[in-house]
Amino acid sequence: MAFGCKGEAVIGESSDNATLLPKEEEEETPLLENTKSCLPKTFANFFIAIVGAGVLGLPYTFMKTGWITGVLTLFAVAALTYHGMMLLIYTRRRLDLTLIGDSKISSFGDLGFVVCGPVGRFAVDVMIVLSQSGFCIGYLIFIGNTLSHLVSLSKGFGIPLFSSAKCLYIWGCLPFQLGLTSIPSLTLLAPLSIFADIAQIGAMGVVMVEDVQTFTNQFPSGIEAFGTISTFYYGLGVALYSFEGVGMAIPLETEMKDKSKYGKVLALAMFFIALMYGTFGVMGYFAYGSSTKDIVLSNMEKGVLSTSVKLGLCVNLFFTFPLMLNPAFEVFERRFSNGNYCVWMRWILVLGVTMVALLVPNFADFMSLVGSSTCCALGFILPALFHYQVFRGEMDRKGAFVDLGLIVLGVFFGVTGTCYSLIEMFSQGKHV
Repeated sequence: MAFGCKGEAVIGESSDNATLLPKEEEEETPLLENTKSCLPKTFANFFIAIVGAGVLGLPYTFMKTGWITGVLTLFAVAALTYHGMMLLIYTRRRLDLTLIGDSKISSFGDLGFVVCGPVGRFAVDVMIVLSQSGFCIGYLIFIGNTLSHLVSLSKGFGIPLFSSAKCLYIWGCLPFQLGLTSIPSLTLLAPLSIFADIAQIGAMGVVMVEDVQTFTNQFPSGIEAFGTISTFYYGLGVALYSFEGVGMAIPLETEMKDKSKYGKVLALAMFFIALMYGTFGVMGYFAYGSSTKDIVLSNMEKGVLSTSVKLGLCVNLFFTFPLMLNPAFEVFERRFSNGNYCVWMRWILVLGVTMVALLVPNFADFMSLVGSSTCCALGFILPALFHYQVFRGEMDRKGAFVDLGLIVLGVFFGVTGTCYSLIEMFSQGKHV
């Protein structure tokens, strides 16, 4: 996904007190087409932007949180994420009324700049870099863990960062990712993202069929409906990770033909995705019970079909990696290279992502950490803050309470969820 701004915008609370969005703050949106989107296309774009490999960790998450707690958490996060996206849309629409000329706010970062100045832009940029890098780290962990289960290698060379089969596979991806991320244009890579989502749906279908067969043959032991407070925060982080897509709210609304129906399309997409997530998580947990692994594909019996699904997902995530990291490249190049393409800067970021992936033992644990630490800020805190800043002069006490309450809730969940995720990761690391 990409975050962009075109042209200059003059904005403010009134025409006498305006803020200028300078041209040097411009960003491009190479993945968005200039043609307007119909309702089905907008729905499909949301689905592509939100659904990713994180869904494969939901059965394991339900094992930790309990399946009822997991389902309720998913739908609650879906509702709050929808609310946060609509806050961004309401804020952008209000600010657009005072724009000069044809310039419009076309990204989350633009909105942050016109509302809070450089600090707002910086806050959004930091969260985007951390979240997109976190997704790519999760991809590498998934690839390394999956391939190490499929093809047994030696346990490594007995030295740090090379001590396991997972590490060897991740290192093997590095030279190819350096080459893919060196491509300055996303035109050749964009179709691979769509192919990856199609394969994702197919893989989910295969896994669910396998879950039904396993469940009907033998009811597993250890099924729990509810968990503890600590596991709730863990599940909250995974849910936030799974629904991250708030950065696409403004660009997709901009590209829609009938903007008056945007809220209904977004609500329908979020409900459908939450229902699909919940069904997938429950079926996976019911199939394997307390033996559910962090990547549910690892529970499938070895065979041609399961091996094909696992390899297909690894290939798709491998090629999706440069697309997901592109927003972070744009931020770094805009801030440190005057917006110009810089291959060595990209390579440093790819190397950093690879190094972190080598140190994280568990896919689902890392999902929870990224969700709590970055997606909580992007989905709850910043949208509510920007909305409050723009509308505080005219909103009633109830409206202010809702915005401020979402900010406080986001900070609380972000801090507690991050702490619990780190504790879980360190405890897992001691057993690796």
